[in-house]
Amino acid sequence: MCGRYALSADAQDIALQFDVKGKPDAFLPADWNISPTKNIYFVNASDQDGKARQLEIASWGLVPSWSKDASRASNTINARVESVAEKPSFRSAFKARRCLVPADGYYEWATELGNFKLKQPFYISNEDNSLLSMAGLYEDWANPQTGEVLTTVSIITRESVGEIAKVHHRMPVLLPKDRWATWLSNDALNKEQVNEYLELLDLPEPAAGLAIRPVSTAVNNARNHGPELVQQIELGQPDTLF
Repeated sequence: MCGRYALSADAQDIALQFDVKGKPDAFLPADWNISPTKNIYFVNASDQDGKARQLEIASWGLVPSWSKDASRASNTINARVESVAEKPSFRSAFKARRCLVPADGYYEWATELGNFKLKQPFYISNEDNSLLSMAGLYEDWANPQTGEVLTTVSIITRESVGEIAKVHHRMPVLLPKDRWATWLSNDALNKEQVNEYLELLDLPEPAAGLAIRPVSTAVNNARNHGPELVQQIELGQPDTLF
């Protein structure tokens, strides 16, 4: 899964990398410890070919349009690629409201898969320090009591591979630039297209270009937000990395 991530890039930097036109209505501060239900940036498209892109803000944790309340948003921060097209919470958004979530990198906590302490945090980012483009879904939910509209987002995850699989079972789906336009297109998918878009998320090398490093357990506290959270630490024996 992806339950915490970092984004220090400002709106202008994000716009440059994702070919976004215009600016968002509001701006978010740099945060190296973004947690569920926080406001986050996401990139979507306003045209059918996915090239007229815009940068918007949403709450992290998708609330389906049919939901009676937003209380379960923290349970829908991630959508599993294996079930995203069928699960009631996500299938409508998958067909028509696809997005990208930019990140400097994301955190994962060690399971029983590696030779290090359980719950040791790791930070995963691009080797070249470019922004990650995590595949996501977005949805608008109208509060039935007040009528206020809340935009929410979920990040799509898949089974981990490579060195990341030695840390945790899941990882976000990271889309390369040559797949952005298709993914962001506003077409409402039919049954055949649903399968095509699932194939779009099935990358031949899903962890290509990623770097992974152990970091301090300070990231476990959601009140910590500084850049020191992504600094590499040394692991003592027997907690050696891989």
